[in-house]
Amino acid sequence: MPRHLGLILNTRPRSIVELWTSSTALSSKAFERTMRSENFIVINSEVSHPILAKAARLQVLGKSPAGFYLRLNKRIWEHLPSRVRDLHSVRSYEAWLHTLACLSAKRQQFFGTFFLRNRPALELMRRLAGQKPHGSTLRIAVLGCSIGAEVYSILWTIRSARPDLKVILEAVDISKDILSFAEKGIYTPDTSELVGASIFERLTKAEMVEMFDWEGDRAKVKSWLREGITWRLGDATDPELVEILGPQDIVVASNFLCHMSRADAEKCLRNVVQPVSPGGYLFVSGIDLDVRTKVALDLGWEPVRELIAEIHDGDRSLRADWPWAWWGLEPLNRKRHDWQTRYAAAFRIGSPERR
Repeated sequence: MPRHLGLILNTRPRSIVELWTSSTALSSKAFERTMRSENFIVINSEVSHPILAKAARLQVLGKSPAGFYLRLNKRIWEHLPSRVRDLHSVRSYEAWLHTLACLSAKRQQFFGTFFLRNRPALELMRRLAGQKPHGSTLRIAVLGCSIGAEVYSILWTIRSARPDLKVILEAVDISKDILSFAEKGIYTPDTSELVGASIFERLTKAEMVEMFDWEGDRAKVKSWLREGITWRLGDATDPELVEILGPQDIVVASNFLCHMSRADAEKCLRNVVQPVSPGGYLFVSGIDLDVRTKVALDLGWEPVRELIAEIHDGDRSLRADWPWAWWGLEPLNRKRHDWQTRYAAAFRIGSPERR
């Protein structure tokens, strides 16, 4: 039996559960040497292994052994000291677990979101908008706009800082019902049932007053934020996207590509960059990092180095779900030779010939 299958079937080699509980007296370095001596790490997050993929989807009496293995590791992982979690070998094991989670998952779209979800990303957009001449036009497209939180967050950030700019925004989503909800710009406590969490949870009280008109517990986005938006029913994979939207200074495609298969996500990513004007910017997060890295290198995108680490860690929900969910985001690793491209969530896009 291949050794990596032994991990899934809870046979040899030893799981990290056994290894840690039998080695608690060891120092961090000794623990790492023990892991290496066990040949503990067999596969990393960028390897697509057909046997592992088949085993990850195995069902026994309708249950997934891989799912059980992940849940068991998660329960133990929560009690591991940070000094152990930060070891290189343990980080590699985390990547292995994430590979298993991705292979065993049935990916689907979710509409959960928050206002001001990633503040550093919004700050970078504000800085880029700050480079525009006084009184000029800024064109932005938000793909997979969901229930509108990202759209209104972007407009609040930019219009608050640069009220002189004429911001024209295209908001695109594949769901007619979700798009209709977003266009109304009305949010109540019932909204949490739609997104699975309170959409206001990352706002301060002052921001809630600045962004909304309140009637009891009913919040309506202020009129100055709802201006200049075209709500468009559309598909980010549509080859006609560039003709539909026209040239854009900034295109945002965040938190929906990770819910696609890797092949579909890569194809979609190559498509959504098309509307970006030469010298414009693409913001893309919530995607398998190796998919984004591959496309960025293939097409010669220039990573925006400003606020890379802050943006990477800016959405705590993505970081908290690593490595247990397919959308989970790995810790930033500056030791990688490609770390700036891999972890950048914003790219400056060059000439159309490179797309």
